[in-house]
Amino acid sequence: MLPLGDQALCDAVLTGDAAAQRRAMAKAITLLESTRADHRARADALLTALLPHTGRSFRLGISGVPGVGKSTFIEALGLHLIGLGHKVAVLAVDPSSSVSGGSILGDKTRMEQLSVHPSAYIRPSPSSGTLGGVAAKTREAMLVCEAAGYDVVIVETVGVGQSETAVQSMTDMYTLLQLPNAGDDLQALKKGVMELADLVVINKADIDPHAATRAQAQIVSSLRLLGMHGGEPHPSGASWQPQVMQLSALKNDGVDRFWAQVSHFRHLQGANGRLATRRQQQSLAWMWDTIHAELRLRFAHHPAVRAALADTTEQVRCGHLAASTAARHLLGLSSAA
Repeated sequence: MLPLGDQALCDAVLTGDAAAQRRAMAKAITLLESTRADHRARADALLTALLPHTGRSFRLGISGVPGVGKSTFIEALGLHLIGLGHKVAVLAVDPSSSVSGGSILGDKTRMEQLSVHPSAYIRPSPSSGTLGGVAAKTREAMLVCEAAGYDVVIVETVGVGQSETAVQSMTDMYTLLQLPNAGDDLQALKKGVMELADLVVINKADIDPHAATRAQAQIVSSLRLLGMHGGEPHPSGASWQPQVMQLSALKNDGVDRFWAQVSHFRHLQGANGRLATRRQQQSLAWMWDTIHAELRLRFAHHPAVRAALADTTEQVRCGHLAASTAARHLLGLSSAA
């Protein structure tokens, strides 16, 4: 049973009028992102209450190198989907500074039209050092959006290269945006994100159509080689082979064709049961990710570990103690009664 205030928050997310619902969504996601122990307990209870109302949206992951036009593409796609009668939520993750820890969180500024549309909800969050291109609480935020009735949830990653793989483990379809001059960028991306992509989109194709066509041929060839290497099947299964297409988000040219491909993918994967299987596997992966994160947090805050950490770290730094030996020593302290 939720406390009275949290029950009101839950009700507002589920059934509130537009303005009240958006405020409630923002408060709920902020609660989920909090690291305070009391907030974490409340957030878990809230998430459990919202869970029966989730799972009915389509989850789309968008990744790509900085400058590829992810925000422009997402805005064009969001407005197109709203025109088709959908409600669109965008969870945008910005890189955090390794020095100050801050983020600019500028996606609402870049998506000027979509950010003010009543059928859209945009939530920028800092990555806060989380690997994989997403924020630590992106999965929870996605469930809040689903419970609020948003039937398309788009997750935009930070766009930093080969670590952009976590979004594939929380979305139904993973789309990689690529620039027309794919050469060097393709070499950096082809291992990791490229082999996980369900759909590769060459954006800004209008800038140099010939370069975009060459890039498309190159990526098709690379995907074919990645599929052959080691005989490993694509994660989406035999019924879907990764596609490569060109478009120009700035000119809104090809966005309708992109959504047609997504709809085809959704139909195929839903009909053969792979969509449901993928979500089940993602839920289990989420559970283990949470366990690993919690174990690391408890390890760092264990009194015996904190007492021995400075001395042990200094011994490793000076070369008096092997790093592996130090790690096992600290782990032994954390597991001692």
